[in-house]
Amino acid sequence: MELVEYLEKGSKSFGNSLNNNQIKQFLDYKGLLLEWNEKMNLTAITEEKEIIIKHFLDSISVGGLFDFSSKVKVIDIGTGAGFPGIPLKITYPNIDITLLDSLNKRIEFLKEVVSRLSLMDVNAIHGRAEELGQDKDHRHSYDICVSRAVAHLSVLAEYTLPFIKIGGMFISMKSTNIDEELRDSKKAIQVLGGELIDIKDIDIPFSDIRHRVLFIRKERPTPTKYPRKPGKPSKSPIR
Repeated sequence: MELVEYLEKGSKSFGNSLNNNQIKQFLDYKGLLLEWNEKMNLTAITEEKEIIIKHFLDSISVGGLFDFSSKVKVIDIGTGAGFPGIPLKITYPNIDITLLDSLNKRIEFLKEVVSRLSLMDVNAIHGRAEELGQDKDHRHSYDICVSRAVAHLSVLAEYTLPFIKIGGMFISMKSTNIDEELRDSKKAIQVLGGELIDIKDIDIPFSDIRHRVLFIRKERPTPTKYPRKPGKPSKSPIR
């Protein structure tokens, strides 16, 4: 199959039909990713088909489980090279998305992507979740937080839940083997004002990858002491 077919058929499996401009944006994104990857470490996946499947389709897979079609305010915590935030923005142009990463070089890359793809309502910010989560301009300000980060859920909860409005949602993409991690994270989610309301599995087309997607709704305000200072959540997770 051609690269375009992987994009078209893969996105359709999640209920989306990409137009010609969206296909072009994905292909341009792939080109920029490979170009910048030669000067800095953005991805270990460098085969074009694998980028389409393991980065792009993987990122938009949550759109098959959650409605991103309305004008919602989204933040992607620990976005790295823009996953899942940029693919979600290309697929759902209506969303207003903030991309947060702690490495400024990656933010410079993302700003270039946003400019070259002519994406609107995208804000790429260099910063740490522990600090920005205490900033009044961001705290309790987002409808949805997405994260494909590999941190333990108890740590991720402290990074993400402070950003979310009451009634908003944290969508966490995890592997299927998370029973113990879920048990260990129960207290953190509760303390930070969240409640696990659903767990769904999704298969990524043209691969053997399966994600377990957690939906954690923000039920109560996060106590003012959270998030704690940089480094503290990962060193001393709420248990």
